[in-house]
Amino acid sequence: MNVVILAAGMGKRMQSALPKVLHPLAGQSLLAHVVGTARSLSPSRLCIIYGHGGEAVPAAFNADDIVFARQEPQLGTGHAVMQALPFLDECTPTLVLYGDVPLTTTDSLQKLLACAGSESLGILTITMADPSGYGRIVREQGRIVRIVEQKDASAAELAITEVNTGILVAPTAALKRWLAALSNNNAQGEYYLTDIVASAVAEGMPVQSAQPGALWETLGVNSKVQLAELERVHQRNVAQRLLEQGVTLADPSRIDVRGTLTCGRDVSIDVGCVFEGTVTLADNVRIGAHCVISNARIGDGAQIKPFCHIDEAVVGAAAMIGPYARLRPGTELADAVHVGNFVEIKNSQIGSASKANHLSYIGDATIGQRVNVGAGTITCNYDGVNKFRTIIEDDAFIGSDTQLIAPVTVGAGATIGAGTTLTGNAPPDKLTLSRSKQLTIAGWQRPAKQKK
Repeated sequence: MNVVILAAGMGKRMQSALPKVLHPLAGQSLLAHVVGTARSLSPSRLCIIYGHGGEAVPAAFNADDIVFARQEPQLGTGHAVMQALPFLDECTPTLVLYGDVPLTTTDSLQKLLACAGSESLGILTITMADPSGYGRIVREQGRIVRIVEQKDASAAELAITEVNTGILVAPTAALKRWLAALSNNNAQGEYYLTDIVASAVAEGMPVQSAQPGALWETLGVNSKVQLAELERVHQRNVAQRLLEQGVTLADPSRIDVRGTLTCGRDVSIDVGCVFEGTVTLADNVRIGAHCVISNARIGDGAQIKPFCHIDEAVVGAAAMIGPYARLRPGTELADAVHVGNFVEIKNSQIGSASKANHLSYIGDATIGQRVNVGAGTITCNYDGVNKFRTIIEDDAFIGSDTQLIAPVTVGAGATIGAGTTLTGNAPPDKLTLSRSKQLTIAGWQRPAKQKK
């Protein structure tokens, strides 16, 4: 099929210079959600109609399977679809979607496609207790005969509760004929895509309808208020799926997934956690409150204590992280590693059963197994121009307040005394330390504060 996504609107009520369809919902733009759903249908042609925001919309999608057509000026939804006609295959139906309606599901669209087939016009409709603002579905003897916009509707038509969502599918050759015959003789002075219904009826083509699984699938975004409301709808749906998979959520209303979260069995997630990109939690993982985890893998039985930030990192099985730890890109922790409060690790590999429990920075380092990194230790990996690597071999003990001036190697079993500034390699199985001599000055007195 062909899929056309209308994404040319300005979105004045968003109060933003960013095109409306590029505002984010759950970590990706509104339009990206619609494109993802469209791709799930495996269309032969995918065309996005853009306008306001200029080239910002095409620039956001660097993909070979999408063509873009500009609508300038914007003269209504019918006029928007006209811009796509040169790119469409007449031998297949055309599905019309909207770049500001992000949560329509593949299942609902497949239901619409099935009811329409290849020889009918299909419309996705919903029934609302309060249909204000929507075009009404006008039926005669149960059959759809036209759609009337609210501004053009009579009192009797305004009482209709079945409304148009705007999403439709039509035979492409017929769609071209109907669009060519559109008129803008209406209250808005625009070319309404919905007027093709009357054209289909006049030709004797059946007009079918399907309804989505939920009302929220058809809700659009025209303001930051509506954007926030749909964000919560989406997150509630994600939380529901996680619960059904057996994940324990301390509060399903206080989790944000901005990407893909995959969980094993007996996973527990406390309140206020944010998951971004692609995150995998293995069996028995426990995530404490208010953690932010992005593009990471957490191993079986690992515990992430509250207020940790983990970004593009791998955490091994039975590891214990935090609270208040930060794992930056390139961090790889083996099994049973302990990383404590206010420890930052970047582009480093740490072997199994090693520990850095307090107030340390480990950057560009390779650390072996069963290493103890004392409080206040830092790897000095940057000289202002270049970065260098620190190597700490198995079973080494790094005393508190040590500075390791890279490039440097600490041998297996070595001990580095507290307060050492290590500028050369430390041999295996020996104590290495550097300290200035401790002095006590007799007769010294603390200066008194001078009076002004």
